[in-house]
Amino acid sequence: MARIFDLHIHTTKGSADSSLTPEDLILEAERLGLRGLCITEHSGPWDRHEFERFASLHNVVLVRAMEADTDMGHILAFGMDTYQSGFNKAEVLCRAARAEGGFVVSAHPFRGVLGRPMPGRPYLYRSMPDEPLPTVPAEALDHPVFKLANAIEVVNGGTSDEENGFAMEVANLLKMPVTGGSDAHSTHGLGRFVTAFADEIQSEAEFLTALRSGKFFPAVGLRSGQLRPYSG
Repeated sequence: MARIFDLHIHTTKGSADSSLTPEDLILEAERLGLRGLCITEHSGPWDRHEFERFASLHNVVLVRAMEADTDMGHILAFGMDTYQSGFNKAEVLCRAARAEGGFVVSAHPFRGVLGRPMPGRPYLYRSMPDEPLPTVPAEALDHPVFKLANAIEVVNGGTSDEENGFAMEVANLLKMPVTGGSDAHSTHGLGRFVTAFADEIQSEAEFLTALRSGKFFPAVGLRSGQLRPYSG
């Protein structure tokens, strides 16, 4: 079963900025041979019963998750049943995830820091208006989100190569686990970046166990049929 997962996907079901229907997601994943999908909706995880009904219709391993917009940037949260009041605070979200046996990943942490400018402050530094933006990886190590998150998304399909590489350098210096995901909002780019696991995964529970084991790495090249580890 699945060992290669796209850890970061948005559909029309729970992300207003997505044009990717759940049905088209499945079709494109099957075309690519991608057997593990994490649906990380902006509005919070799908209703569990509805998600289980949808998942039962398909052979791909599906994981319900969310991408929360917090005071410390965007955070992917796995193993959480619903979005709750207060999850806009990274510390609250991460504390709840630990209590529920979940797993949290700092998503595209350096988007807007080095590459294409963003309106306002980059996500990671919005709540730190007086903090200078880092210009080298060593200047980013003390950001509090890296003391809360379980891992760092170092390769993201909506983030520049320079910013992805910067995230990889930061994670290496911190010796933190690293993941990859497409951040797909349409069929274009699905599976561009993925996460490869050492063990076979046949359910959401096994997926969470695999995350906690730390036996995974970000990978590129799935769409071209030449999958390989991402090295920054």
